[in-house]
Amino acid sequence: MMTSPRTLLKAKGIHPKKQLGQNFLSDPSTPEMIVKRAGITKDDVVFEIGAGLGALTLAASKAANKVYAVETDRRILSILKDELAAADVQNVILIENNILNVDIAAIAKEADARLVVMGNLPYNISSQVLVQLISSRDVVSRAILMFQKELAQRIVATPNCKDYGRLTVMLQYCATIKSLAEIKADMFFPKPRVDSSVVDITFHEALEFAAQDERFLFKVIKAAFGQRRKTLRNALSGSELHIDTKMAGAVLEKAGIDSKRRAETLTVAEFVRLSDILETYPEHP
Repeated sequence: MMTSPRTLLKAKGIHPKKQLGQNFLSDPSTPEMIVKRAGITKDDVVFEIGAGLGALTLAASKAANKVYAVETDRRILSILKDELAAADVQNVILIENNILNVDIAAIAKEADARLVVMGNLPYNISSQVLVQLISSRDVVSRAILMFQKELAQRIVATPNCKDYGRLTVMLQYCATIKSLAEIKADMFFPKPRVDSSVVDITFHEALEFAAQDERFLFKVIKAAFGQRRKTLRNALSGSELHIDTKMAGAVLEKAGIDSKRRAETLTVAEFVRLSDILETYPEHP
């Protein structure tokens, strides 16, 4: 049985840290719903980002084969250990670390499995974690993550809307993304200012449009969105790609993309085509 976050924290005299994005799920039915909708089974090894007080950890441990749970706050980790012991949970391995410093591939090797990542991501590191997961996707099959609603809208956005951006294209290049649930702010303690959304990111085993050089593709995407109000020709020529407007225009023309378009109008396939042509263009630096 899950103890309320307010009770646990009060008993230890601990105040949640805003800078760590500490908003703890306070309704036990919510993590159980997330695990159920995510379809977690005994075939899965879960890697949880930001275990906190263990609401999602406990729910995942009942459904999964094993859970590797990362938590950076030692004060919270001490409570979590007690909660897991009280519930007699045997299949959770706790890792005290910042997620950005964790070698995900090493965890997958130890588990001898591709991981299912779960977690409630703090807004300030959400983008960094997503980039980390994209680069680790050979050892991560899926990620079921809770975000502030604003970021979730960006992740599932489509071309020609303001939410469509660099992170959207990078994720949609290599994954299928769907919304799983909406979580109201009053389901957390302390209550955050905004609602949250749970998103399922399933990484493709084979890419529909594979870039010749993925790292270069991501550089092109970054350059295009770096000055998103500008036309593609001007955005690309004013970027770290170090090309001039003449070359940018020529490459766009060769890719069959109007140089007056803006980054948010391009599909993933168009970004891949643009990247491949630019990379092999004779005058490319």
